[in-house]
Amino acid sequence: MDKKQYVVIGLGRFGASVAKTLYSLGNDVLAIDSEESLVQEISDSVTHAVQMDATDESALRSLGIKNFDVAVVTIGSDIQSSAMITLLIKELGVKYLIAKAQNELHAKLLSKIGADRVILPERDMGIRVAHNLISSNILDYIELSPDYSIAEIVSPKEWSGKSLRELNARARYGINIMAIKREDGVNIAPGADDEIQDGDIILAIGGSEELSRIENMIDR
Repeated sequence: MDKKQYVVIGLGRFGASVAKTLYSLGNDVLAIDSEESLVQEISDSVTHAVQMDATDESALRSLGIKNFDVAVVTIGSDIQSSAMITLLIKELGVKYLIAKAQNELHAKLLSKIGADRVILPERDMGIRVAHNLISSNILDYIELSPDYSIAEIVSPKEWSGKSLRELNARARYGINIMAIKREDGVNIAPGADDEIQDGDIILAIGGSEELSRIENMIDR
């Protein structure tokens, strides 16, 4: 994975977790918050940590925000500040912006003013937990949009012994198989001749309805 530059604004529990994880994965991370204690707490776990008011356009500009690949705005509780920072960052030219929302109305506002992706942590986690509860075949589930998702699925028994070419998952099921996991490792970007084995876990991306059909396939 290419090393990228991230700026994370808002260092509450969610923001701090995002910043630390991105840094631990080998990326450059600039962490920003107006609270000095939060900045000091995270300073050893990111590339740079800065105390500043992120609603100050000149201060953001002085940090060279436009040079970052991704901005993550995690100020969910202060809707006005969240919206203002999102707007400023988009105007300053950051390539991709992810924003945390407090509720659905906040999410709509952030989308309208330019956020490329809006996260509602409680809702998104609720969706993942619900999918895990209702299907023994779903190990994890991430909603990318209302109509598009990624799921980690225990492969149906009827797929065992079939190559990806024979399975023809894209045409038959409307999904793309991105990886195959089994005890001896993970096959990233498997080829057409790779076979599904009994007990394999597949990472699939596709329409939410199509993935739901896979969930509901009855093991034989």
